[in-house]
Amino acid sequence: MSNENKLMDRDLGLELARVTETAAIAAAKWLGRGDKNAADQAAVTGMRNMFETVNVDGIVVIGEGEKDEAPMLYIGEEIGMAGPQASSVDIAVDPLDGTTSTAKGLSNAISVIAISAKGNLFNTRNFYMDKIAVGPKAKGSINIEKPLKENIKNAAKALGKSIEDMTITILERERHESIIEQCREMGCRIKLFSDGDVAAAISTCFDDSGVDMMVGIGGCPEGVLAAAALKCLGGEIQGRLTPTTSEEISNAKADPSYYNVLSTDDLAAGDDILFIATGVSDGDMLKGVRFMPNNVVKTHTVVMRSATGTLRFIEAVHDMNKKPSYAKVEK
Repeated sequence: MSNENKLMDRDLGLELARVTETAAIAAAKWLGRGDKNAADQAAVTGMRNMFETVNVDGIVVIGEGEKDEAPMLYIGEEIGMAGPQASSVDIAVDPLDGTTSTAKGLSNAISVIAISAKGNLFNTRNFYMDKIAVGPKAKGSINIEKPLKENIKNAAKALGKSIEDMTITILERERHESIIEQCREMGCRIKLFSDGDVAAAISTCFDDSGVDMMVGIGGCPEGVLAAAALKCLGGEIQGRLTPTTSEEISNAKADPSYYNVLSTDDLAAGDDILFIATGVSDGDMLKGVRFMPNNVVKTHTVVMRSATGTLRFIEAVHDMNKKPSYAKVEK
């Protein structure tokens, strides 16, 4: 049996759902409390601790430590029980995609994991990436090297929509003023979001979200995670690394391939990828964590698998009095 086939034990998705649930519950304790760092740290701690209950031999290829200077879930960290018959896997994590949204009590904050056979998930220490993403119906219509207006026209044609009916979602940052203006000049509808572009990219794959395309510069970790999800959903993402630090700028000057276009398969290769996300706050795809009476918590999670095309939503009710492993991370 190949390593990739061995990876996808049908119980692994549920095991990883417990990991994102733990991180989401920990982060949701900080919803609207104005402290994004505390929310993020709670999610990181929760995710890292729960990973020790999962029998994988994993290495973090996309993680928290590089950008946020966290002591856990950094690139190169080995995680999982690594017990008998454990699969060797690459792991991409974002314990809290949407730290600002969580701090402000806004929507679309999620806890995320993507997992695949070793060597299949794009590994970079670069902070930022220029991205364009669409759902399955517009797959094949985009090219990040072409002007934005041309991409919008081509996607609209693929979707059978007028330009005026296209909705483009864009991270609300000063650096995106030009693309926002271009969309407005074309007469497109615009949906701005404050942070958390994994959820924004995924929203292009669901008709009910009303989103047709995501564009703009966001985090590299989020780009890899979004690619894993879109691989499962049949959508498409393209990216290019964007240098911002002096080291990245030097690397870009020294390496002509630095600006190469990264396709969905470049970011998330292989035929079998798992993507798992749990809602922290209410969003386009997932409900947020609900804290009920008597120390009961409700969570909403999606588990996707690229090999089978399975999209499984899990609504879980947790009696926190009976879950010491969950409760431990809240201290």
